[in-house]
Amino acid sequence: MAKTNKPAAAQAAAPKGKVAAKAAAEMPAAPAKREKRTITEIRESKQTGEKMCYMSVPDYTSAQWAEMAGVDVAVLGDSLAMIAHGHRNTVPATMDMMVMHGQAVRRGAPNTFVLGCMPYQSYNTVDRALVNATRFMQESLCDAVKPQGGKSQAHILKALVDSGIPTASHIGLTPHTIAMFGGFKIQGRTADAAMKILEDALAIEDAGCFMLEFEAVPAKIAKLISEQLTIPTIGIGAGAGTDGQILLCYDLLGVFTDFKPKFTKRFAKLTEVAVDGIKQYVREVKEGVFPDDDHSYGVNEAEYEKFEAMVRKRRQI
Repeated sequence: MAKTNKPAAAQAAAPKGKVAAKAAAEMPAAPAKREKRTITEIRESKQTGEKMCYMSVPDYTSAQWAEMAGVDVAVLGDSLAMIAHGHRNTVPATMDMMVMHGQAVRRGAPNTFVLGCMPYQSYNTVDRALVNATRFMQESLCDAVKPQGGKSQAHILKALVDSGIPTASHIGLTPHTIAMFGGFKIQGRTADAAMKILEDALAIEDAGCFMLEFEAVPAKIAKLISEQLTIPTIGIGAGAGTDGQILLCYDLLGVFTDFKPKFTKRFAKLTEVAVDGIKQYVREVKEGVFPDDDHSYGVNEAEYEKFEAMVRKRRQI
């Protein structure tokens, strides 16, 4: 007895189903959703020995880069006053400016821990610090805040922590007191100066901060001080003995080129690439090469001819 043929639709469906299943099996798995690092994980890195990677980002695009590259903590640094607004230092940064940039950074890196740096004089009293830190957390959705200072600021740091705001701090070369230092100068080069940094670090720890940042401190000094603490330390210009590192995105990628600190390593030279690309764009526009057909929209020829006739008629009126 002859086999009964399957209906044509069924015959077509079977192979398509197999092909679809095979195609689905061969497709690469979707990347796992990135999990935001937590305060607990950051604190525990001191014991686990995991080197935490922080990067200062000023905008949506650099925040996207940070998240795609796997940066542990995106830092909304008030250095954006310099790299995004062209100021000579960080002092002109305001809360309005930081909140606006913070909202862009959060949109760019929704699954990355964001540490917001409190700008100049936004935390000079307990009441002011609480108001501004609360605004930072609510309006830009930062995960924590970072004022600057140690022993002299300990009461403010403690007030923030006691109010439930995750808080870090910044010692060594503190850009907000740059005028007191007489410029960007290395801190902690003498035993007495190093002891002051240690006392600042211990005060930050006692205030309940979850981490601290050293800037422009001799590597051996930063390492020895870090070993005295139970909270993790992050270094910028402080050697490899800290528990993690931070650099500015636009510094390490060679985007900001007004100057290059000694501690910055150029991992890319994006400004050179960008300028070369813009030069080519200018040249092609001047020569009439760009845009070509590949970069222009077409139109139905009949509609074009109809429009052309309408234009001729309009001219005759």
